[in-house]
Amino acid sequence: MWYNRVVADLGAIPDFIAHYESELANAKRDVRIGGYVESNIKELPGITEHRFNQLQEIEAVLNYMNIQLRKLRRRHFQKYLEGYARALTSRDAEKYVDGEDEVIDYETLINEVALMRNKWLGIMKGLESK
Repeated sequence: MWYNRVVADLGAIPDFIAHYESELANAKRDVRIGGYVESNIKELPGITEHRFNQLQEIEAVLNYMNIQLRKLRRRHFQKYLEGYARALTSRDAEKYVDGEDEVIDYETLINEVALMRNKWLGIMKGLESK
């Protein structure tokens, strides 16, 4: 669901993160142990599958964003190698690319999604322990 929205429009990333932040709060309740053990055991496989599917969607969005970052970096890298006034080494061009505002902004966005993924990995660890 969210993967297709993000692929169609990267402007959906803030909504994507907000959605999974609210789902994370619900998932933390799923990890808690309380009530009847039998009902917890009965519900655990379904909860685990649902939360794992959500983690996989986050992973897919993160992978897509990393692919787009490589494309963006290549475009800037090519600009510096082909269009710069003096000849640059590959390492020099790489350093210039790393300083581009567009690249930095994109890497920051990827970092936010990676943080969300790491939180969901914590949920999965909690469900495994349960």
